[in-house]
Amino acid sequence: MSASSTSRAPLSAVAPTLAGRRVTVMGLGLFGGGVGAARWLAREGARVIATDLRDAETLAPALSALEGSGVEVHLGEHSARDFEGAELVVANPAVSPSNPWLRRAREAGVPVTSEVALFLERCPAPIAAVTGTQGKSSTSTWLAAFLAPIARRVHLGGNIGGSLLESLDTLDARDHVVLELSSYQLEALPPRGTLPRALSLAIVTNVLADHLERHGDVAEYTRAKARILELVAPGGAALLPRSLAGRPHFRHAAEFGLDVLEHDGNDPHVAGVAPAALTLADGRFRVCGEDLGPTGAVRAPGVFQHANVLVALAAARRLGVPAADLVRLVPTLVGLPHRVEDLGVRRGVRVIDNGVSTTPDSTVAALAGSLGDPEGPLTVLLGGAAKRDLALDGLAATLATRGALAIVFGAAAEALAAACAAAGARVERAPDVRAAAARGLAVTPRGGTLLFSPACASFDAWPNFEARAQAFRASLPAEDVGATTDSDR
Repeated sequence: MSASSTSRAPLSAVAPTLAGRRVTVMGLGLFGGGVGAARWLAREGARVIATDLRDAETLAPALSALEGSGVEVHLGEHSARDFEGAELVVANPAVSPSNPWLRRAREAGVPVTSEVALFLERCPAPIAAVTGTQGKSSTSTWLAAFLAPIARRVHLGGNIGGSLLESLDTLDARDHVVLELSSYQLEALPPRGTLPRALSLAIVTNVLADHLERHGDVAEYTRAKARILELVAPGGAALLPRSLAGRPHFRHAAEFGLDVLEHDGNDPHVAGVAPAALTLADGRFRVCGEDLGPTGAVRAPGVFQHANVLVALAAARRLGVPAADLVRLVPTLVGLPHRVEDLGVRRGVRVIDNGVSTTPDSTVAALAGSLGDPEGPLTVLLGGAAKRDLALDGLAATLATRGALAIVFGAAAEALAAACAAAGARVERAPDVRAAAARGLAVTPRGGTLLFSPACASFDAWPNFEARAQAFRASLPAEDVGATTDSDR
């Protein structure tokens, strides 16, 4: 422990006094979380240093947002003084808790926390949090829409983008908050026992294999997701897949008095309430015996999204939204960008943007949905950086069964091509996403479908999936005159 830490006044785990304190924000990020935390800390009177290994050009938007905030910025390297000499370190979730700089801070007696933890400690409004490998952004967005009838205002934040810390001044108990939480954000929370149990409701949509390059294996990834249960307040509840109930890190969920939600995309239901309490049977949404309307009322593309709508409906009913309001709101739901998004007809070919896909499982889910004529010609664009230990053979087999042509690009092109060849799927190679888009339009017969669903991370060439998806869209020709999209029909 450093000499400076021995004279440091302690910071309360629940309501630390920030005025005049030396606080280091590690990692500004590209989606506003680090910037929001730094600005909020400065407004609370803290003496804030933001440190990031990237350069000023990469972080230009973040630096612009910090102008006039009083935050001191250190770029290109980290300094021991910024960590061992701080009184609090707020780490970006992209930074692993095992990072050596964070370890040095802890060894010096400096508390390490996160933007999400700071918000949970102070939020006066009811909070519902959503995590999962797939579907968490859509479920969070739709739950926020469903809560509007009972809230003065609904605030949506977390992994979906932006910090809610800067909204604290205007929040009160009449509001509702929906937080989307990633495995990184959950893993980065302070140790159990120091966390506020702030959630009225926790939701886990599913836990599949992902982010193993960070977590090491599926067990550790699952452990990170399960941390959401540590946040449930007394009297709160959680909705989670029945398939998780007996798995490590979830097997004691009943000790929290939690509802257990089966969510396999086909027949979800809540145990402990009634058999098949949540169903999608006969094309209807049913929650605990209440009919909440036809699944056909949902405008968001992708049959797999119906399960996410049902989870959001169940959560909203749990939180007190009247059934009549939910029936009215279901037809107003729209899909998020890059989620099986119909871009219309280009040169006679229906184009679908599922650029959110960064895993083989998510592309398989898209292929299981409605993509034009289920028997018609289909070309799928796959590529990027393959994620560690995520097998490609299941995806390749699905492509072969569907009779699809795969056009592969990026760092994972050879691995994807080999998997497709082994499964008997047709495959071509392209040097990059733009060339893949051009080739896909050229070889897909008129009346066919071109699906952009990479199934791989974007980091071989792009900072995030959205930038890659925008590059794909920018490569497309104009929409055919007179053509319609699914939302027009």
